Amino acid sequence: MRAVDALSATKPLVVFLMGPTASGKTDLAIALRQHLPVELISVDSALVYRGMDIGTAKPTAEELAVAPHRLIDIRDPSEPYSAADFCADAEREIANMHAQGKIPLLVGGTMLYFKALLDGLAAMPEADAEVRAQIERDASEFGWPFVHQQLTKIDPEIAAEIHPNHSQRISRALEVFLVSGKTMSQLRAEQNQNSFPAFCERFSVVQIAIAPRNRSVLHERIALRFHKMVNAGLIAEVQCLYARPDLHVDLPAIRAVGYRQTWEYLAGSLTQDEMIERGIIATRQLAKRQLTWLRGWQNYPSTSLNWLYTDHDDGNSLSKEEIVRCALNFIQCAAI
Repeated sequence: MRAVDALSATKPLVVFLMGPTASGKTDLAIALRQHLPVELISVDSALVYRGMDIGTAKPTAEELAVAPHRLIDIRDPSEPYSAADFCADAEREIANMHAQGKIPLLVGGTMLYFKALLDGLAAMPEADAEVRAQIERDASEFGWPFVHQQLTKIDPEIAAEIHPNHSQRISRALEVFLVSGKTMSQLRAEQNQNSFPAFCERFSVVQIAIAPRNRSVLHERIALRFHKMVNAGLIAEVQCLYARPDLHVDLPAIRAVGYRQTWEYLAGSLTQDEMIERGIIATRQLAKRQLTWLRGWQNYPSTSLNWLYTDHDDGNSLSKEEIVRCALNFIQCAAI
């Protein structure tokens, strides 16, 4: 595909490359740079943190030299990073890339960030330490699934988006209601649409979801990758974080899949074998949640989700060239 073809859309082009963990998103994004004038923006809530490289499967120094990623290594692990932070950063990077005649390619697996860009964000109340502490006490006594059930009664729409064990998001959704008297769903509905026209009104968006058809293939990749992370020094990486007095297990960075389990191992509550087993299970659960998000992904004005399966119906894997060709076809169609 010629660069001029990809830039010929009536509106500036933006590419979303989504998918579950270990599905091959990074490899495809890097390969697309050989065919298109794309610049990459990471859409990953863990890759933003410095010093968290192995457990996040952060692109290597060699990969970043070939294909730089924006929004990687922009926060210390002690500093939370929100969907609102991401939207502001992504909007800035997208504008800069278009000004340079480049195509922004947003690649990652944090579906909430993609959705926040597409739907916009409502103004939410500030955090309330007392309210949050009460929610934490309820969770400690009854468990997060019970607290999730309470959220379901209050705000079923938001509760349906959140896994019953995703403590951080459950807590925030309940906190918003208890502080403001309005649910997140209500605040979203009331949000002011005048600050920016909807994302899909401003840009020609092509959305690609990459994944294998066979779930067992993904599970095998996840297990293999986690073992490779451990062999590559994951425990030593987390030891550096564990030694810092300003970091603790309730921070979003430390709650990231793989890091929390390794942190618990260092704290003595898990053996190394248990840490590996739970890390693999947690990663598979993450992949399941990501696929659930994508299967329920709504169609937006002038754009829909294109599934790029990395294996054929007979179970044989597509070659790298076939995968790239499929992605280029989706992008070309959006640019016509």
